[in-house]
Amino acid sequence: MKIPLLQQAYSPEDFRKRGHLLIDELADHLDDKLKAKTSKAIHWNEPEFELQFWKDFLETGREETLFSEITKRTTYVHHPHYIGHQVSPTAPITALTGAISSLLNNGMAVYEMGMASSAIERVVTDMLCKQIGYDTNSRGFLTSGGTLANLTALLGARKAVLDHDVWTEGHSKPLGIMVSSEAHYCVERAAKIMGLGEQGIIKIPVTNGYAMDVSQLKARFDEAASKGVEIFAIIGSAPSTATGVYDDLKGIGQFAKAHNLWFHVDGAHGGAAIFSQKYSHTVAGMDQADSVVIDGHKMMMMPTITTALLMKNGTNASATFSQKADYLLTQEDHEDWYNSGKRTFECTKNMMSIHWYTLLKVYGVEIFDEFVTHLYDMGYLFGEIIANHPDFELAVTPVSNIVCFRYKNDALDLASLNKLNAALRRALLEEGEYYIVQTKLQGIHYLRVTVMNPFTTEVHFQRLLDKVIEWVLGYPTVQA
Repeated sequence: MKIPLLQQAYSPEDFRKRGHLLIDELADHLDDKLKAKTSKAIHWNEPEFELQFWKDFLETGREETLFSEITKRTTYVHHPHYIGHQVSPTAPITALTGAISSLLNNGMAVYEMGMASSAIERVVTDMLCKQIGYDTNSRGFLTSGGTLANLTALLGARKAVLDHDVWTEGHSKPLGIMVSSEAHYCVERAAKIMGLGEQGIIKIPVTNGYAMDVSQLKARFDEAASKGVEIFAIIGSAPSTATGVYDDLKGIGQFAKAHNLWFHVDGAHGGAAIFSQKYSHTVAGMDQADSVVIDGHKMMMMPTITTALLMKNGTNASATFSQKADYLLTQEDHEDWYNSGKRTFECTKNMMSIHWYTLLKVYGVEIFDEFVTHLYDMGYLFGEIIANHPDFELAVTPVSNIVCFRYKNDALDLASLNKLNAALRRALLEEGEYYIVQTKLQGIHYLRVTVMNPFTTEVHFQRLLDKVIEWVLGYPTVQA
């Protein structure tokens, strides 16, 4: 056979050799980062410099250093100083399930291309539905991320609530949804993709504690109706990704029921609190939702990207994308839950269900309780440290593992303080010992920490604040 490159690319022995070396490298990486043997959580590089590095590496870099260079030039989510974005430090065993999915490459559009993973997905989603408090009529599926899951939920809501078949016939009447002004931006994006426009996104103001102000729902609903907008859904955040604050799901659910609206809960980040005996109260009322989104790659220790969309009524889970693809799918008289392509926006998707199932099989649901509870405990602890520190202030008392705070100085005006806190975050990023992010709430610039690593401790929090003070003392505006 005159295909030497293909023979090499598919060589089991070459795969075995490279795989053993890579596992050793990744295990060393884990040991180094989890124990903070190196101080940095990120090796920051400007985009243009990073681009040039990889252009040059393709031409002159040594093949044997490829994987190690990729590993080195990343953000270290397993480092205790990684307290930035809501991306989980993956449980190492899920790197192995990821390898299985990548090698087997069963796309899951139809059952014969995903037999094991389709059945496993049903087991996982049934478990999640039960944990929420749904009955056996509920159904769910996994999809690639919270953004896609939220869009799918709203498409399902539109189909279930409206008398007019928008999916088949289109629509000309203005439609709308109600959502907190602090909700994740993907909800607004989904609404605009659906053609609702600005007038169809009814943003509800928040309280002083940054939760949706449910006392304003009726007035906003009536105002939209007076303009001819037919509202079909209302979304509760569990929690808002900017502040970590949960909306009043019970109150929203009651309003939705009274006005015949689809009640959707965006629990991408905090929906996993259903597993925490200590913090399950944060999602009280979620069982009344028509649909719920929970990310596996945020608070459930899984690799990006995998999200569960759960629906109280299983019929709605199957009806959202009703259409015919004769070469793949047949019309069945019974519920063919095993044909994923009928129920999701995606046709092909990876075998993401095996991440969830493996964690359940090896560690049980207790691992999720322990993970969520510990991280929320640490969020509360960091909030207490900030509240008792004379040089910092909280945006809001934490109710999850998300903490928004800022350096304060009574001698500076708001614009100067905003500039200082933004510069502070940039300095931390470039220095690299800590990775945190930022947000702006009601015109005020805050530093934002999300405690995602179970090995982050009070010592690391104190060190971060000490670094901030050290840097601020050298900042010209403060010196002046």
